[in-house]
Amino acid sequence: MGSRAAGNERSSWTGAVAPDLAEFERIALAAFDELPPEFRELCGEIEIRVADFAEDDALESVGVEDPFELMGLFEGIGLAQGGAEAFSGRMPNRVWLYRRAILDYWCAYDEPLGGVIAHVLIHEIGHHFGLSDDDMESIEAAADD
Repeated sequence: MGSRAAGNERSSWTGAVAPDLAEFERIALAAFDELPPEFRELCGEIEIRVADFAEDDALESVGVEDPFELMGLFEGIGLAQGGAEAFSGRMPNRVWLYRRAILDYWCAYDEPLGGVIAHVLIHEIGHHFGLSDDDMESIEAAADD
């Protein structure tokens, strides 16, 4: 058993708070900046956006009812579908990261928050490149072998 003084030490978690939207966005942008330059260049002018939760129409578009079940979403026209061609009047391709859903996942699993954010970001960028969820699961499984 430790000394009484050791038991009175405050945990570093005592004052910890979840990152707000601005800090969450900084973490996501830092994760993007850490990707290989060739990969970032292929992303073009993709926007990275952060919100607490997906809006109802975004949830409906992917058949999800519980906003805690959607951590990210690619919005736009993927490169494989002609998204690299510029057309006036078209919204830019976007990756949405949903803070509360990601924080909920982070609390449930033993993974660093920055790693979870980076994983969701890369997954959604995969959709920008035209990859399906099955494609990405196969790539991840091959990388784990």
